[in-house]
Amino acid sequence: MNDLTLERARLTLADAQALITREARLLDEQDFAGWLDLYTEDALYWMPAWRDDNSQTEDPDRELSLIYYRGRSNLRDRVTRLTSGLSPVSRTLPRVAHILSNVELGGMDGDEHVVFSSFVTHAYDPRSDRLSYHFGRYRHGLRQVDGEWRIASKIIRLANDLVPTVLDVNAI
Repeated sequence: MNDLTLERARLTLADAQALITREARLLDEQDFAGWLDLYTEDALYWMPAWRDDNSQTEDPDRELSLIYYRGRSNLRDRVTRLTSGLSPVSRTLPRVAHILSNVELGGMDGDEHVVFSSFVTHAYDPRSDRLSYHFGRYRHGLRQVDGEWRIASKIIRLANDLVPTVLDVNAI
């Protein structure tokens, strides 16, 4: 690997903030095609369940998960079902606002740059006139693909485990 390749692969805090902020905006605007474009083909998208009051599950292949998708094609399938309009749930999507803070670089994990952040999402469901919120921490793994930063993994550590509505990729 030459110096030019190493220079291109360096992630800055500004790059990380820009990418995860864009992800949040695309979800809020329900631009799911744009959102999917942010992910690598082999992306991991995972929200572990709570095992007990103090610990969450650690293995999505062997333990319960609240959300678990491996690969952008599986995320695409979920978005298709979410936006199909074929079920009552998908006819009117909630209006969502993602609020991000405390973004920090966390080093490398294999070929991914780790980025930590905190989040709060507010979702209003016009069908039920119900407001819900979720909060916790994100762990994004970012990788450069063809000169662009992409999301190779996203782990969502939900802190409030009382969930009054269906959780889905657009509202968490």
